[in-house]
This record gives sequence, structure tokens and C-alpha cells, in this order.
Amino acid sequence: MERLADRVILVWGVKRSLLAIAAGAFAVLALPPFGFFAAMFLSFTLLVWLIDGAAASPDSGLVGRLWPAFATGWLFGFGYFVAGLWWLGHALLVDQEEFAWALPLAILGLPACLAIFYGLAAALARIFWSDGMGRIAALAAGFGLMEWLRSVILTGFPWNAIGYGMMPVPLMMQSAHVIGVMGVTALAVFIFSAPALAGTRQGARTGIALAALLFAAHLGYGAYVLYLAPRPEALPEDKRQVVRLVQPDIDQAAKMDNDADRNAIFETHLKLSAEAPKNGGRRPDIIVWPETSIPFILTDNQDALKRIADTLDDNQILIAGAVRAEEMGPGTPTRYYNSIYVIDGRGQIIAASDKVHLVPFGEYLPFEDLLTEFGIQNVVEMPGGFSAAASRHLLALPGGLNLYPLICYEIIFPDEMTGDIKDANAILNITNDAWFGATPGPYQHFQQARVRAVETGLPLIRDANSGISAIVNAHGEIITGLGLEETGFIDATHDRFGGEAGTTFPLQTHFWLTEALLILIALVSRRGFISGLN
Repeated sequence: MERLADRVILVWGVKRSLLAIAAGAFAVLALPPFGFFAAMFLSFTLLVWLIDGAAASPDSGLVGRLWPAFATGWLFGFGYFVAGLWWLGHALLVDQEEFAWALPLAILGLPACLAIFYGLAAALARIFWSDGMGRIAALAAGFGLMEWLRSVILTGFPWNAIGYGMMPVPLMMQSAHVIGVMGVTALAVFIFSAPALAGTRQGARTGIALAALLFAAHLGYGAYVLYLAPRPEALPEDKRQVVRLVQPDIDQAAKMDNDADRNAIFETHLKLSAEAPKNGGRRPDIIVWPETSIPFILTDNQDALKRIADTLDDNQILIAGAVRAEEMGPGTPTRYYNSIYVIDGRGQIIAASDKVHLVPFGEYLPFEDLLTEFGIQNVVEMPGGFSAAASRHLLALPGGLNLYPLICYEIIFPDEMTGDIKDANAILNITNDAWFGATPGPYQHFQQARVRAVETGLPLIRDANSGISAIVNAHGEIITGLGLEETGFIDATHDRFGGEAGTTFPLQTHFWLTEALLILIALVSRRGFISGLN
């Protein structure tokens, strides 16, 4: 192990750069659809050794001393994000005549920008670097901080935070309910980096023992929650809501084609909604359609509302994704919102919610006045793009069920699980991942949605045009669902639909306490107190 560590520490030039990129790319095997979390042990062990060897001239200034570590972290991040996000280019190929030119920006440009955060994490860790266990604590704190910043800066994009690699199955998700995905990220980097101590000896016994203890606690807490902790008493069968998820698997190119038969798309959703329950089950109380499933402005189409009323029974509810238009008056452009409608059995819209967190370059164009001069436009065709809602509010359904609505990638943001969510009975997430085809993207999106359920202690109702649609309980376990690119529907009940609201820990507070503990370990180790134990 020491010989291998020495070789990695001393590697230089192009070989060093390629090794850093390869280490980052290999870590992606821990993410869906693979879930091989052990891959990150190798990746972060290599990263620690590479930072060990990231030396600068002694007479360099602060930036010069930190630059080699930054470059190493950036290369690692570039490999990680290219390997983990290449599928974003698939969305540009839906209308390739218009957007194929932007493929290099999606596949290489975005990863290059996101990798800056990992470069900063490595540089920050280098400030507190020491020969012993403290350096992996510093690296863990650096990654925790930078992953959090990645979730908030420039509207944020926390996709594939390192912590998800530590949570491939529900047994390994439960810690997120206590410290959140960002807290899991920080501790995961510490655990994944621990084998590096065996290659350099100093701090090895204490560091590896602490990492093993943390990993055991991670698994032990998951086992307690899933198998030993008392669960709320189940609701009687007649008080459980039956939810139908409709997954039509409409091709994205057809949804965008102005010449397509939009009525046929609409009728496909209606047909799946009207199907009799399978195996003699109860008819659904709530029917859910995916994001932008209604292919026209619903409020301008009374015939469509009548068709919905004809399809639904009097006491059934339809929840559907649609584009909502808001007229602003003479001379003012119409505003469009990516919305959710709740429609009753009489065809009346009884509730609605608009998307708050829009996708840059997908649903709106940042710096629009400047970029339109260069011919750059939104991927989604909409005059002026979508408008963002000022706030999010619960969808209050008849019967007392309160749903916390999240449209598409809004569910990847842990910090947005706030406000009214304390009064929610379940999270509702509708999405359209058909943009990304049969790539890792939909699997990664689904995993992040499951972790939100664990963090908040709420079940999840998730409906996706092309999959993955599922009912997930408050522990991230899949009750039932439809796989990627399946067409059909699924009916399900859950104890918590109509039951009590979820309970949440103060995740942000616990995350910062985790960060403080790691920094304390780094500082104490740097002063030699911990390394002296070895």
C-alpha cells in the first residue's frame, strides 16, 4: 500500500492529470444506475494521495501554494461531472437542428464549471493539510462546504452530490433524515478517503477506526429505522387514498412538434386514467399525470375540461402538469408558468401551483438581452420563456390531504423543503425525463427524489412521463412503480396518504455541526495531538 501511495504521490505531468480525471470518472460507478458505492473508496484514496503530491514552490504566494491542489481537485471534478452528466446532451438532440451546436457546452462546458467547486474544496483542504488523519477531515469539510455552495450559487445545481454515492439503497439513506444529504456528503468523503491513511501510515489507526465507526453507525442507524423502530399505526383500508400514476411515455419530439396531434396525446392520458383497476382493486381517488402532460393551454379549451369531467367520477381528483398562461393586460406580454392543476370530477380547477425554481437555459434564459443577440434561446419553446412563481404553497385536496408540490428538478434542492412542508402529508413530484431518454439521468433524478422523502419523513408521489414513476414511503422504499420507458398506470395506497404530516430534523443546523466537527479534527490533527496517538 505504501509503495502504491508513493507512486501516486510522485506521479507528474500528463500522467498525473489523467489519473485525477480517471479517479473522478470512476467514482460515478457509485451513482445510479450502478450503485457500486465501493468505487468511491478508490477514487478518494487516489485524490488524497494526489493532493499529498500537489506541492508548490516554497517561495510562492498563497495562490501559488494552493494552485496545485486546486488543479488536482478540478481535474478530479471534471472527470466526475463529465462521466456523471454526459446524458444532458441528449436533451439537445431532441431538436438537434437547433441545438446540436451546444453539445460541447453541455458535455464539457458545464462539467468544467462545476469542477471549480471541487477544485476549491481541494484548495481549502490544503490550507489545513497535515500528515495524519486531519487531512481527510479537511478534505471532507471542504467537499461538504463546496457541495452546499454548489446547491445555492447561480440558482444552484446540486445534482450528484458525493453523498448520493453513499446512499444506493434505503438501508444507507436513513442518515439523511438526521444530517441531510450535505451532511452525508461530508462524512462520506471522510469515510471514502480513510484507506489513503494506510498508504502513508501517520494517523492510520485512529483515522481508519473512526471512519469504520462512522460507517457502522451509518448502517446501524439505517437498520434501526427500517427494521427495529416502531412505525405509526396503519390507517384502516377504507381511509387510505388510492393514487393512480399515469405514465404515457410520450416521445419528447412528438410533444414539441407543433404539427403533432395534441388531442391524441391528451386522449392517451385520458384512456390510461379511465382504465379499470387491475386485479379487482379499488378505483383511484387521485389520478396523477406528469409534467406538461396537457398539451395546450387548458383554460382556453373548455372542451378539454369537459373531456376530463366525462372521464372522472364525481369524487375523483386529477392532478396534472400543464402550462398556465396569465394575461398581463394590453401591450404587456403574456406570462407562462410551468404549473400543476388540481381538477375535480366536474371539470373545475380547484387548486393550482406554479414552479418556483426554473431550469436555466431550459425554461428561461439568463442574461436574456445579451444572449439573444448571439442567437441563443431556451431549449423549451415559449415566448419569453417561463416565469417563476414567487413562492410555493401546499395543494389542499378534498378529504384533507395536503401535498407539497415540486415540478421536475425542484426536488433535487434540499434547501427548498421548507415552509408549508411541515403541514404536508406527502411530497408530489411530477416530471418529464423523456428529454434524457434511456440514460443514467432519470435514474439519478429518481434517487435524489427518494432521498428527499427520507430527509423530510414524508412519502413521495412521483409521476414521470417516461419513468421512473413510483410511490415511495418516508424511508425511501419503493412501494410500487413503473420502470423507465414503460407505458401504463399503477394504482397504490399508502398509510400516510390521508395520515399525519411528516417530521423533519433541523438538517441545516446538523450539517453545520458536522462541518464544525470535521474542521476541529483537522485543526487538532494539524497541531499534532491526534497524530501523536499513532
